[in-house]
Amino acid sequence: MELNPGNLIIALPSIIGDVHFHRSVIYIVEYKQESAFGFIINKELNYFLNDVVEGFQAKIPLYYGGPVEPDNLFFIHQLGTQIPNSIAIDSHFYWSGDFDTLVRLLNKDHSLVNKIRFFLGYAGWDKNQLQNELHSKVWHKKENTYGKDLLTKTSQSLWRNEIISLGGKYIIWANAPDNPSSN
Repeated sequence: MELNPGNLIIALPSIIGDVHFHRSVIYIVEYKQESAFGFIINKELNYFLNDVVEGFQAKIPLYYGGPVEPDNLFFIHQLGTQIPNSIAIDSHFYWSGDFDTLVRLLNKDHSLVNKIRFFLGYAGWDKNQLQNELHSKVWHKKENTYGKDLLTKTSQSLWRNEIISLGGKYIIWANAPDNPSSN
């Protein structure tokens, strides 16, 4: 099962109870033989970037990226070389880059907020760990069919829509409560 940067992995119902990954959709940023990492893109936090970092004029949503380094700020964007030192993920997105330039660009043009997503923490896997989880049906891998519109998808419905698209035995999970035992 080939996995590449820019792919999505969707948490399957077998991951119920995992406080970090339950109903998660993860955008894979890097995948190598010895490790992999990505960001949970559908878990918006209840506070804004402005609450944790000074210098931004607009209210910018902040997302839970994963359990690794949850006190550190990360970001993906579509601004490419406008932000020096950015690292290409695929044909649509980049990650990281010069933070001061990013602040200046966002303060100059607030509409750029739709082309950037900020995360606290990331999801990471050691050698063969993610591949083993894919084979164990913990995750479903898929291409990013949303392209550059990925960041405009509603966070709360993204996982549900992906599970519905799998069809069959997964459809029942789309409407199940977060904790099925509380039903």
